[in-house]
Amino acid sequence: MIALSLAEIAAVVGGQTYDIPDPAVQVTGPVVRDSREVEPGSLFVAFAGERVDGHDFAEAVVAAGAVAVLASRPVGVPAIVVADVQAALGALARHVVERLGATLVALTGSAGKTSTKDLIAQVLRSKAPTVFTPGSLNNEIGLPLTALSATEETRFLVLEMGARGIGHISYLTDLTPPRIGLVLNVGTAHIGEFGGREQIAQAKGELVESLPPSEEGGVAVLNADDPLVRAMASRTKARVILFGESGEADVRAENVRLTDAGQPAFRLHTPSGCSDVTMRLYGEHHVSNALAAAAVAHELGMSADEIALALSEAGSLSRWRMEVTERPDGVTVVNDAYNANPESMRAALRALAAMGQGRRTWAVLGQMAELGDEALAEHDAVGRLAVRLNVSKLVAVGGREASWLQLGAYNEGSWGEESVHVSDAQAAVDLLRSELRPGDVVLVKASRSVGLERVAQALLDGGGEGEVAAR
Repeated sequence: MIALSLAEIAAVVGGQTYDIPDPAVQVTGPVVRDSREVEPGSLFVAFAGERVDGHDFAEAVVAAGAVAVLASRPVGVPAIVVADVQAALGALARHVVERLGATLVALTGSAGKTSTKDLIAQVLRSKAPTVFTPGSLNNEIGLPLTALSATEETRFLVLEMGARGIGHISYLTDLTPPRIGLVLNVGTAHIGEFGGREQIAQAKGELVESLPPSEEGGVAVLNADDPLVRAMASRTKARVILFGESGEADVRAENVRLTDAGQPAFRLHTPSGCSDVTMRLYGEHHVSNALAAAAVAHELGMSADEIALALSEAGSLSRWRMEVTERPDGVTVVNDAYNANPESMRAALRALAAMGQGRRTWAVLGQMAELGDEALAEHDAVGRLAVRLNVSKLVAVGGREASWLQLGAYNEGSWGEESVHVSDAQAAVDLLRSELRPGDVVLVKASRSVGLERVAQALLDGGGEGEVAAR
């Protein structure tokens, strides 16, 4: 974080200082909420959770070098005490962002947020110092912590914004007001919580509503291929840039194809020139993500050649998202188990089909959570798609939703042994270990709550039954 004195922080967050001998002492290290991440000069943020209370670690973090604790009660060590720790953290983030000279880029969408954020970060940091959201820490706590990790040298701050309902993104943009706002898509992720795609569009569009007008530099980057996103142009005073495969897009892709390994390649068109891209990531769905990143980078002054080179060199920065690992015996494991929704599930299955040309393919799939009344239809549709893509074997893992996956495959014509329903991750591992052959490609994907990353890890580790359960 940029150096701030404890007195200044207390004033910004409306807090009272306790046990602080010298209020002029500065926070020069990171602002953290995990006691294991404390460094000399840190500010430790004490949240009282359901299972762990950060206040209990106050003495330990100060002993480890923290300058003070941001807390909701006195803790016997240097502390700034506030009524609401989360609100105070947000206020501090807003203060720091206003002090920075960095360009703030925010993005949201139903699918692909984290992968696109990682692409934007890798492209922009080839140009100048860039700070970006680690993993999927895109909520009211993770977002301000990311913003507070910026320094005076930071030129670009790239923030992923998630939403669980109307008003959430408005809250986040109030903490960290963006100049450039990117909306990727409106899908069915969390549709059970929102109530419908129109409500999801309403929530995602809060991002473009927050942008400054065009004369003040505001830019809305919208997906030309998604009608609900494209319609958000009417909700912003910012200048609108369109990306996509549509001929009307300002930044678009032509001659899209997949390499023999399943990696996308295309001709990138920007308002200032064209260049060829061959990505290291897997699956055609990354073309849209790459175009979104290219649109942001072009707006920030990068040429088509610079963008294409950076996109071609970019890898996956966040774990369990299309992580491709080949075992010594030639079995390829694709760990995409971080999360799942209907859009990302379809994209992953198509990537599996492209990677498996001439090889046996396995789709080890589990529940897609938070789909509400659409759950049966969406799981059935994914099972049907696996059959249409000629996936060699579908392994549906779990309870009711997994049975719907298998039912969809069965109704599409997958009888015999082409699909199977197993009870849990260990049963899936046992089945795969007994039937995998060299050269097979295995995709593992489900919502995070299912924990199917254990299957992928077990296939790579060769761990025993107890080890899989312990993970």
